[in-house]
Amino acid sequence: MRVIVTGGAGFIGSALVRHLVLDLGAEVLTIDALTYAGCMASLKAVEGHAAHRFCHADIRDGAAMASAISGFRPDSILHLAAESHVDRSITGAADFISTNVVGTFTLLEAARAYWDGLTGDTKAAFRFLHVSTDEVYGSLGVEGLFREDTPYDPSSPYSASKAASDHLAKAWHRTYGMPVVVSNCSNNYGPYHFPEKLIPLTILNALEGRDLPVYGKGENVRDWLYVEDHARALAMIAARGRVGETYNVGGRNERRNIDVVRAICGVLDQLSPEARPRDRLIRFVADRPGHDARYAIDASKLESELGWRASHDFDSGIATTVRWYLDNDWWWRPLRKQYGGERLGLTNLGLT
Repeated sequence: MRVIVTGGAGFIGSALVRHLVLDLGAEVLTIDALTYAGCMASLKAVEGHAAHRFCHADIRDGAAMASAISGFRPDSILHLAAESHVDRSITGAADFISTNVVGTFTLLEAARAYWDGLTGDTKAAFRFLHVSTDEVYGSLGVEGLFREDTPYDPSSPYSASKAASDHLAKAWHRTYGMPVVVSNCSNNYGPYHFPEKLIPLTILNALEGRDLPVYGKGENVRDWLYVEDHARALAMIAARGRVGETYNVGGRNERRNIDVVRAICGVLDQLSPEARPRDRLIRFVADRPGHDARYAIDASKLESELGWRASHDFDSGIATTVRWYLDNDWWWRPLRKQYGGERLGLTNLGLT
């Protein structure tokens, strides 16, 4: 099994690369532009492994993509490269359109040219998995779940750019017959998560005794998915998912943001006690524009068709995650110097 993973030095991508190489014995070519969230240290477990290669390239570079694909000759391409942080998209939407939309188009064209040149069983077996987010569906009320047939209703520049890239991937299947599969996942968490997102930012701020900012009243609900469970799902979908189909991946672990932050504080107080409980560091701040109220995934299709199940519930997953950050400051300390935890996504709406 020869697999290309784009964005493989990122959070979800690196978990997928480690799973493919170390657990499944696949030969993997990781392609990553190594922007701020791409970190070679996240691939330390496969560094020097005979089955792993790395290509420093940008998915917007068509010549580089064509060369990488034709040189490696993959059985499948798993496309995870993307700008992914909603807050950054609010003040820097151009990067999201360029990478997520134009970059996906460029990669699809390079993959199509390669696939067109294949023959027989090799051509029939090839797959292109486009990895996306549940944020394309917009916001849920207090009830209901996102299904694969839920209409798209993106709220942020990030989710709009991912919705556009989803449509491109599906159109390349319908128009050109390219064997594309799409996945949409809920919020991921776990080791090697760049410390701009809620869970790693809260862990590191709490360790350093800094304020723990929570948007609004912390009532926004997310369905949390442990990243290694997601990596297993992606490998299954790429190998056995039906061409032209979409598969939603969720952990069935809904939590309010304020409850996530309090859970992290509780685990840290147990593992690394301080004089005062860390939940006293919580500070409510002005909400971000367009903040969706609730996400929740119905993963029944993935579970019934491919037999996937999330192996981590939120309580065990968050304890494992906090423990990992306590034990692996070699990974996150250099990143804290690069991004110190300041608030992102401020606009001219008077947010502070």
